[in-house]
Amino acid sequence: MGFDVNNNYFPPEAALVYDEKNKKLAPISENMLFLIRLLLKELPAQSKILCVGAGTGNEILALAHFYPEWKFVALDPSAGMLDVCRKRLTDAGLADRCEFIHGYIHDTPPEVKYDAVLSILVAHFIHSDERLTYFKTIQDRLLPKGYLVNTEISYDLNSTEFPSMLENWKTIQSLMGGTHESLAKLPEVLRSMLSVLPPKQTEDILRDSGFPLPVRFFQAFMICGWYAQSS
Repeated sequence: MGFDVNNNYFPPEAALVYDEKNKKLAPISENMLFLIRLLLKELPAQSKILCVGAGTGNEILALAHFYPEWKFVALDPSAGMLDVCRKRLTDAGLADRCEFIHGYIHDTPPEVKYDAVLSILVAHFIHSDERLTYFKTIQDRLLPKGYLVNTEISYDLNSTEFPSMLENWKTIQSLMGGTHESLAKLPEVLRSMLSVLPPKQTEDILRDSGFPLPVRFFQAFMICGWYAQSS
């Protein structure tokens, strides 16, 4: 993957301030989570949901109150993030409905199958050469006709529209505390540090991974989201 368990993008000190840093983007995340809640409304009452890269637990909190019998697995390679997630769910009285796993998707037991797997703003941290394996592993963890919900930073960085979109993305990063220096490095970050792919390429990878009909349901500037059912 794009970051290591012990030396990752979200060390303990970053995990503690993650939610505060992203608070100004709440209108985007709230809309995305609202749509995800609607997408999954037909799942069985006692569904089991795997959250890959669960972070501080936002998607679990957003879903657990509306679907009171669902069980969750919070998976994250950052121990700091997982600690924050565990505390938030404990404070909300939801920890007994969630299992916590420190690691990556391949660290989950392959014999355990899920009604849905959420990969929310994770895939752009995974190198393009590893995306097919990543989504195939997710497909292998799903029940037949189980749902994948995937959101990621996705854009054609070589398109004629990209310079205009980049200015919008700089505005987003400014709201999150970006400095003049960090904003100047954004193109390099998108091309080198992250693995940002065009939407069509993401959709092709999803099809090749066993999701024959990926449907794009969300876009906010360069953040795109798809849902798909396993084959």
